[in-house]
Amino acid sequence: MKPAHALEAMLVRSLRAGVRAMPWRASLHFGAGLGDLARGLGIRRAVAEANLAMALPERSAPERADILARHYRHIGQAACEFLRLGELARAPEGEVFAAVHGAEHLETVRREGRGAILLSGHYGTIELGGAWIGQRYPVDIVVQPLSNPGVDAIHIGLLAEAGVGHIPLGAGARRIFSALRAGRFVAMLADQDARGDGVFVPFMGRLCSTPVGPAAIALRTGTPIVMGFVTRQMDGRHVLDVLPPLRPEADDGPDAVRALTARHTACLEAWVRRHPEMWFWLHRRWKTPPPAGATPERPAGPASAGLGMAAGA
Repeated sequence: MKPAHALEAMLVRSLRAGVRAMPWRASLHFGAGLGDLARGLGIRRAVAEANLAMALPERSAPERADILARHYRHIGQAACEFLRLGELARAPEGEVFAAVHGAEHLETVRREGRGAILLSGHYGTIELGGAWIGQRYPVDIVVQPLSNPGVDAIHIGLLAEAGVGHIPLGAGARRIFSALRAGRFVAMLADQDARGDGVFVPFMGRLCSTPVGPAAIALRTGTPIVMGFVTRQMDGRHVLDVLPPLRPEADDGPDAVRALTARHTACLEAWVRRHPEMWFWLHRRWKTPPPAGATPERPAGPASAGLGMAAGA
């Protein structure tokens, strides 16, 4: 292992030990402080400010600044929660989750016997929602392997502690189909810039290149897409909202992948507009420009027919 990777892994292990030594609510205060520090240091702050100004022009500059401040604090809190994911997923009812809405939709698709794609965005402490579901149903989370093998091992270990499996993005595509055939839930994210491998669909008033993986897999397998969102409340607890399954429309025709991708992206947008501090503004979501002449009302078609699910920041 490279010396820099070894040092980074050691720091993550130390942070994990320190966070776990605190009561959960104390770790939330610690995480909020880390977020304030990151904002003060300007870590990806210019990217986030530009994204907010573009996506929420109706908000005043002070309002957007407040959203960003709360967002950085949430990121710090979410990082600390991930480091104790298994513990929080198994916490007594009402302690970490104030409420869970729509859990019956999971049971509905489970009875169909074909598995389901659990889909969300970089919104809230989404891994915690997957872990909560993983305590009740078989769940595999599709993950992007990290460049640091030591930190990657910690990441996978935290998921295992929470009782969920993992499928590496890319080479693990076959495992996604196998898991669905076995009736398992496969959790994915699809809200980062997909470069030339995505389809351009509207998001927050502009077209963005969006991963086609969830829609393409759903269409190929006949598997429903079940969207879910984990929203932090003022008291630090969370609400998990599980939405009714998304299924292809009968008249989508040859543009079915783009149409289904547009539907789940519009669903995410509704939640981001409702709780903007919960979404990951530090990523250059609109980095890839759409083809000339394309507009949100007349988006371009797919750039490729691959199964890409997310690109880097």
